[in-house]
Amino acid sequence: MSKIVVVGSYVVDLTARTPHMPKPGETVLGGPFRMGPGGKGGNQAVAAARLGAEVTMVTKVGKDLFGEDAIQNFKKEGIQSEYVQQVEEESTGAALIAVDDSGENMIVVSLGACGTITEEEVLRAEDAFREADIILVQLETSMAAIETTITLANKLTKPVILNPAPYQKFPEELLHKVTYITPNETEAGLLTGVEVTGEATAQEAAEKLIAKGVETVIITLGKQGCYLQQTGENNGRLIPGYQVKAVDTTGAGDAFNGAFAHFIAEGNSLESACTLANHIAALSVTKHGTAPAMPYLDELHKQ
Repeated sequence: MSKIVVVGSYVVDLTARTPHMPKPGETVLGGPFRMGPGGKGGNQAVAAARLGAEVTMVTKVGKDLFGEDAIQNFKKEGIQSEYVQQVEEESTGAALIAVDDSGENMIVVSLGACGTITEEEVLRAEDAFREADIILVQLETSMAAIETTITLANKLTKPVILNPAPYQKFPEELLHKVTYITPNETEAGLLTGVEVTGEATAQEAAEKLIAKGVETVIITLGKQGCYLQQTGENNGRLIPGYQVKAVDTTGAGDAFNGAFAHFIAEGNSLESACTLANHIAALSVTKHGTAPAMPYLDELHKQ
């Protein structure tokens, strides 16, 4: 069984369907409305746990109704929540999500408590880091949490996945300590200045990230799949995606990251882990929601 520590966000997803995305000043009659667990960290933790990983979550929530729901959700999913802090002074984060009839989405995230995770709160989880096969972190939390996670993983010689989403500026020297980086097209562009539109531009962006010190670059390309390149390779390669009818693309990147962490920690090759993660991401977009849409292992085997 793979052992994964996820350091990152937990927010409540407040999702409404809409026939089209509102223009500035426009009110659209939509529905239905759904509320459920979310946040990139929480989603990725659920994705890995449902595939059979032993997952420890490091995050922070408020002492409020949403925070209580978070603890109960982690327990339900079998995720270790010893390092999930509940605090009085901050509310649990929330994401306001609109999903249109084509399955595309727009999201505004208010991080709340998980945006205030401190260095000390990450360091409390050092024992879990020691036992882990891999560490997974995103940019949807405080910079103190991100820097401490990557530094501690390096100190303990643990491989670390950085999912640079949602993009925010961070110290570039951290890239020398990252084993895998998993941007989507937009994030790869913001990291490198290359507009990623397909395989050729993904290769250009990947080469720039390799030059910045990352060992392995995986650029997710939606339904096209992902582009994989490692240090020392002259050329990377496109790992094809799976064609499905998407009903909600929210959380597809989180499904990919949680799945990739699990499959690479289990000893799969890079190409195999990416192929399996592409499949899990594709399955996730055939359902509504984020964490609730994460597939179980038996769904993968049924395909």
